[in-house]
Amino acid sequence: MSSPLQLAISAEEQTFIDKVIRARTERPGALLGILGKIQEQNPHNYLSPETLRYIAAKTEIPLSRIYSVATFYALFNLQPQGENTICICRGTACHTRGSRNLLESVRLDLGLDGENDKDNEKLQLTTQNQQFTLRTVACFGQCAMAPVVEVNHRICGHATERTLRREIDTIRAGD
Repeated sequence: MSSPLQLAISAEEQTFIDKVIRARTERPGALLGILGKIQEQNPHNYLSPETLRYIAAKTEIPLSRIYSVATFYALFNLQPQGENTICICRGTACHTRGSRNLLESVRLDLGLDGENDKDNEKLQLTTQNQQFTLRTVACFGQCAMAPVVEVNHRICGHATERTLRREIDTIRAGD
C-alpha cells in the first residue's frame, strides 16, 4: 500500500534519495551532504517539503532537525529557484555604500514585488518566468569591496546600478 509521502515523490526521486542516503549515512556531516546532493539534483535547486519528509522517514532523523539544518544554512533553498541568481549583501558596509538602492533597482528591472521587504528580513523573490531569483544575505564577508553582489555564484565588488544592469542584460541575451 502506498503512503501519501510516496505519491508526492516519484519513484525515480525516491530511488535517487535512497542511493544518496546509503552513500552518505556513516560520514561526518552526513545530513549536510545528503541535503546538498538532493537539492543539486532538483531541476529548480530546492528541497520541497515532501522531499524533507521523505529524508526524515528514511534517515529516522526528526523532521524538525532536518528543517532546522535546511533553514540555518543559506545554501539550502526551500522554494524553487530561478535559472539565475542575484544575491545582494545587506550588511552594514554594503548598506552604507548603496546596496539598498541596488536592491530596489534590480527589483524594478526584474519586475519583482516584495512581500517580505523589511530591512531585517531575508528577501527571496523569483520572476514568474523562473529566469531570475533575487535574494539578500546578511553579509558576504567582503566588506572592502562593498557594495557586494553575487551573480550566479560570482562575486561582483563595488557594484553599481549600471554594472548590475549590464550583468542582467548579458544573462537575458544568453551570453
